[in-house]
Parts: sequence; C-alpha cells; structure tokens
Amino acid sequence: MVPLLFVGGWVFTVATRAASAAWTRPLLQLWLLAILGAYFVYCWHAAGQTLAMKTWQLRLAHADGSPLSVRFAAGRYLLALWSLMFLGAGFLWAFADPERQFLHDRLLGTRLFIAR
Repeated sequence: MVPLLFVGGWVFTVATRAASAAWTRPLLQLWLLAILGAYFVYCWHAAGQTLAMKTWQLRLAHADGSPLSVRFAAGRYLLALWSLMFLGAGFLWAFADPERQFLHDRLLGTRLFIAR
C-alpha cells in the first residue's frame, strides 16, 4: 500500500509541478484517498482480502459468506473513512459490540472471517 501512495504522490507532484501550491495540497490528499480507495475496493471485491489480510488469514465477505460487490466494498471504505474522521469511533465500536464487529461492518452487514 505504501508503494502505491509513494508512486501516486510522485505522479501527482510531477503533473502539478508548475501549479500554484495553494490548491495542490488538498488535491493531493484527495488523490491519495482515491488511490487508497481503489486499492481497498479492488482487493475486497476481487478476493475479499488485502495483502495484510492475507498475512493474518482474514477474509471480508457478507454475513452469509458471499463475496462483496463493488458497491459494498466502496461503502465500507467510505464508512471507515468517516469513522477515522471521528477519532476512530467506528473502530472503537468493536470493543462494545457483542460480536466484536466494527461499526461500518455492522451497518453494511459485512464480516471478517478466518480464511481457510
């Protein structure tokens, strides 16, 4: 994931080299969020796992075990971002949840499973 952000940041910097610095920083941040979003949505939709999830042998799917559509993967990414903007409240939700689910998983009906 870090190499994607590094290359994406480099491409953006080269493309906007002559531009005014006043608007490039927020645009760079949006660009990097879009790159992260594309990475997570693709991985969750295609295999149900990111590289880190493969390492920990976790798989993301609907509660019934079916794979995520692009719409659900994108929704999970956006809700997780929203949670981060509120100091990680959606992630802290797992401590109070009886099934230890994150808030974005609870809202979308998705779950983390042990991959076999």
